Amino acid sequence: MPFYFSAGMQIKGGLPMYIATRGLYNLKPPTVFVPPCIRDDVEEMLQIHRRMSRIDLEVELVALDLGETYEIRNDLVARPFQTHHTVPSQGYVIYSVRRKLKKQYAHLKGSQIVKLKQSGSEITDTILYPEVAFTGDTTSDFILDPRNADALRAKVLITEATFLDDQVDVDHAREHGHMHLSEIMEHSQWFRNEAIILTHFSNRYSLEDIRKAVSRLQPKLISKVVALTEGFKSEYS
Repeated sequence: MPFYFSAGMQIKGGLPMYIATRGLYNLKPPTVFVPPCIRDDVEEMLQIHRRMSRIDLEVELVALDLGETYEIRNDLVARPFQTHHTVPSQGYVIYSVRRKLKKQYAHLKGSQIVKLKQSGSEITDTILYPEVAFTGDTTSDFILDPRNADALRAKVLITEATFLDDQVDVDHAREHGHMHLSEIMEHSQWFRNEAIILTHFSNRYSLEDIRKAVSRLQPKLISKVVALTEGFKSEYS
């Protein structure tokens, strides 16, 4: 089952197109996660698209709130975290679920562990490992929120860097609910991710502008940052 994690503004145009494209290719309807406060609005928007396009747009809308966990499958779960945009938004962390033998049983032999398990004793602890985090559109405030620590230690973080240079300052970026690359540099000590994928670049930049901006990151960042420019359309291209 495919999943679509709605984080903010991208739901307006991208979601109906995504659902319709899956239907066009006879693929299974997706499960779409949205903040609870906009669930009804999203359903209403989809109804409008259905009436105008006369397409079914089959989808399962899941209102997933902060603090809640959704089981994708028995070894993967999703949890939202707080992001900050001009509309209600949230990011998501995907965790792998692993089970580890409880410490008090670590000294036992295999046969003893088997007997404990057969007796119905719970012999393992469930541990969640953050694998992928996705912010969508957001200001840099999510970085300094201690509740978002898992997003900053997930193996892969997918986040935005809308603005890249001095022609647009940080205040402008924040006013419009976005992040400036300089803020990522400023808060570099908090990123413990193995890889950081930057997206959502303003079309005022060229591909060369993006490459040069990323090349100016600190060594500890540049070694793990990738600018995702596939499908990017610049004003100058």
